[in-house]
Amino acid sequence: MRLGRAILSQIAGEIPFNPIQLFGLNFPNILGVAAGFDKEGGVAPGLAHLGFGHIEIGTITPRPQTGNPRPRIFRLPQDDALINRMGFPSSGVEEAVHHLHSFHQRDYVLGISLGKQKETPLTAAVDDYVVVLRTVHPFADYLAINISSPNTPELRQLQDRKYLGDLISTLMAENLTMTKEQGLPSRPLLVKIAPDLTLTELDEILQIILDNRIDGVIATNTTVSREGLKDTNRKETGGLSGSPLASQSTHLISHIAKETNNQLPIIGVGGVRTASDAQAKLDAGASLVQLYTALVYEGPGLAGRILRDLK
Repeated sequence: MRLGRAILSQIAGEIPFNPIQLFGLNFPNILGVAAGFDKEGGVAPGLAHLGFGHIEIGTITPRPQTGNPRPRIFRLPQDDALINRMGFPSSGVEEAVHHLHSFHQRDYVLGISLGKQKETPLTAAVDDYVVVLRTVHPFADYLAINISSPNTPELRQLQDRKYLGDLISTLMAENLTMTKEQGLPSRPLLVKIAPDLTLTELDEILQIILDNRIDGVIATNTTVSREGLKDTNRKETGGLSGSPLASQSTHLISHIAKETNNQLPIIGVGGVRTASDAQAKLDAGASLVQLYTALVYEGPGLAGRILRDLK
């Protein structure tokens, strides 16, 4: 294990130590891995040795589910993009906990993305999120509410006012209860939003988030847009990630920062492949940045290259 981690550190190269404090947590640097890459925490320590300051694992569901039929992820090399329709494949929260037990001593920040079962109706979705939150709470540094994947039927409807206020307020209450019961530090709670929202829809979500004093927002998940794509796989269904998402997600980050007077912390995601991509998110108002697709195309040395090239 030591040899493997030494090799990963060698691949990463020198990692500048530029810590940032956010949500009461100490991040070694601004760059993290978005949810979806490490479904259950199996490779989080290795990703940290590659230079990532935080890793968001999941999305985790209460019970095992297989996700959508294969093939369900497609490369679009002409567009520097991926399309995935994974559908939250998961071994369930109890299996994830087996990995999480070994993560107590770490020098990176661990986020956990919470989700619901595919078959759970929206009226009962909050119960699924509560189950996952209560189970993973002792192991997480922060918790992310995933209501924006396009690959679970109707999931994005949880962004509607009809459901969102109750979902957030319930999870905030459960988070506080768990903190008191276990005598642990509070776990920051973040909401991950879709890039396909209109600004009016986004403003309604922001109002609910602010009213409930949510700790932050993750902007954004994958998009269902196919505008400007060239690759032959562009017609595949699912969520698009990678370079085509960059300007769309940055635009929403900028809007969120402006509408909240830079008072709501933002993790920026979407189309980050270079230091300039990461800087664009930071300049728009993000405090931290995540990537996923670029790691597929650029390889394991990517984090080190980005962090060394940042201003």
